[in-house]
Amino acid sequence: MENQTMGTAGSFHSLISLADFKEILGIDDRDDALSRYCLVTATYSIEQYCRRRLLISKLTEIHEYSDDPFVPLKQYPVRKILEAQKYRPWKPVEDIDPELFHCIPQCGVGEDIPFCLEIRPGVVSSPFSVRVRYVAGYKPTDAPADLASACLELAVWNMARFRGKKVGVAGGSGGQRMNGEFLEAKMPERAKELLEPYQRRII
Repeated sequence: MENQTMGTAGSFHSLISLADFKEILGIDDRDDALSRYCLVTATYSIEQYCRRRLLISKLTEIHEYSDDPFVPLKQYPVRKILEAQKYRPWKPVEDIDPELFHCIPQCGVGEDIPFCLEIRPGVVSSPFSVRVRYVAGYKPTDAPADLASACLELAVWNMARFRGKKVGVAGGSGGQRMNGEFLEAKMPERAKELLEPYQRRII
């Protein structure tokens, strides 16, 4: 699957903008490099935890067609279907008329549920595959509040780690004790709670 991130905050891979992060924390330009690093690290960690891409991207997927008119798309929410094509590696691709397919749910509704492409029966048949180019994910300016909060929580947590402060003091498993206090190993529990609804679901 090919993909290209687009429209990210301040032209880097973050669920919240550098300006918002600095304003919330009350930090100045001297911390820009560390702030960017912590935001990008937090966003990639969140996407890894949720097992999906969350920032808006252009994506290309090839799906083997098995006479099922519903083609599940891997990323969501879907913003726009750029094109759908009948595909075989040894033959030129054939465009599918946009009148012969549509997205379920409708593109751009912003629902955080899996999407699929419904192709009119008889348009594609085996041994063809379907190649789909589409845009999916959230812009930093319209990311759900829970995602933005989780990114902020994790970026602040990462920044505190880099500065050598004690962070993530909580109970639970998967961490280590330092000076008698429990430290989270990878991600604060609060961030995990916020991200729970955004973990990958399948149709």
